[in-house]
Amino acid sequence: MISMQKFEGYLTRFPVAAVAAYVALVVLFAFTTVQTVVEILGSRDAAASAADILQTLEARRPAQRSAAKSDVSVPIGSAFLEGQTASVASAMLLQRVLGAARRVNGNTLSSQVDVQGPFAKSGFVSATFNIELPSASLQPLLYDLEAGMPFLFIDELVVQPAASSTDRMRLVLGISAQRQGTK
Repeated sequence: MISMQKFEGYLTRFPVAAVAAYVALVVLFAFTTVQTVVEILGSRDAAASAADILQTLEARRPAQRSAAKSDVSVPIGSAFLEGQTASVASAMLLQRVLGAARRVNGNTLSSQVDVQGPFAKSGFVSATFNIELPSASLQPLLYDLEAGMPFLFIDELVVQPAASSTDRMRLVLGISAQRQGTK
């Protein structure tokens, strides 16, 4: 091994090599320090991210409920017609459509429930309505029917001018909805 005196002798003979070795050691220590600090900060960020994910997973149910309450466009209620039998579900369908027609100043002339229709086996209830309403009320009626709960599907829509007035129209509206299965 090289003795300490021999090493000091080299450094005194070559002062540029001594300065270069000193600068190299300082740069190496500075690089190591910076790299360690960057790794520690990265680990801290990863730990904070993992803690956020854990908190979200632990509080999953309340977060979904609060998001649904804050969103005004989410309709409230069941997506299916409720009722233990097809007759009760049909009555709920009639009530829903008649209420929507009343809200837009419409007059329901007749309604007919189709219990034995082609979709009856798969849990759907269908009905046909004859409604007279102001011309400007067609769009709000259709929006109310399609955007509300339970989900209603418009199968048929026939629009004719009403015989009694020029600003009113008569609709033949075929609507279906799926009823909730028995529990």
